[in-house]
Amino acid sequence: MNFFRIPFAMERLTPSGLTGSFDATYLAGLKTIVSYVTSKGAYAAIDPHNYLRFKGAVITDKNGFTTWWRNLANEFKSNSHVIFDLNNEPYGISATDAISMMQAGITGVRASGATQLIFVEGTSWTGAATWVSSGNGDAYKALINDPLGNTAIEMHQYLNSDGSGSEPTCVSTSIGVERLTVATNWLKANNLKGFLGEIGGGSNDVCIAAVKNALCHMQQQGGVSILVLRIDSATHLVSRPGL
Repeated sequence: MNFFRIPFAMERLTPSGLTGSFDATYLAGLKTIVSYVTSKGAYAAIDPHNYLRFKGAVITDKNGFTTWWRNLANEFKSNSHVIFDLNNEPYGISATDAISMMQAGITGVRASGATQLIFVEGTSWTGAATWVSSGNGDAYKALINDPLGNTAIEMHQYLNSDGSGSEPTCVSTSIGVERLTVATNWLKANNLKGFLGEIGGGSNDVCIAAVKNALCHMQQQGGVSILVLRIDSATHLVSRPGL
């Protein structure tokens, strides 16, 4: 394994708001983790695990989000093994609103002078199977603009009945392939790269086969897929239907 996604809470890093100063202790802790991972030759994705919310409210301040990411990227721009994951699993907002905020994040990262890879995510918990039906497909192919062209689209996919990861059963051994095919076809059609940040099911024969088949499917897609980061064998405590 040479890749780690490092989740943290935005509110703990900048308690006073998006444009506020960093909590020095919390930032130091984040830097310690990132430095340890990258010192071993691995890559670290910095992941504000906020569902595009701050203190429970949907983030709508584009300028504030740009400032937040400019400031954070400035702290890590000298580390070539850092990747910027702009926000985990937006939901409850339109695809257009989600991409508008992601674009604001891209603008902030690049304004800092950082050149590393950026991960963007879509609405509807950034689900692969629902990537087109949620509106993400149309919004992202029209609106993403990275001056360096170094952005990938992060998607997540769980394999139980509603795609939430909230139960240990998988629909079938082929469900991973079926749900990912929507996304990989879209990526190929639009000449874009994707990143499967989360996939999983229960610890049983059907789910193990489903995950294996999904990974084989990704391997067969050529340049559209970068890698898979996290494979969950346990269920999530919070249901996220429709992913």
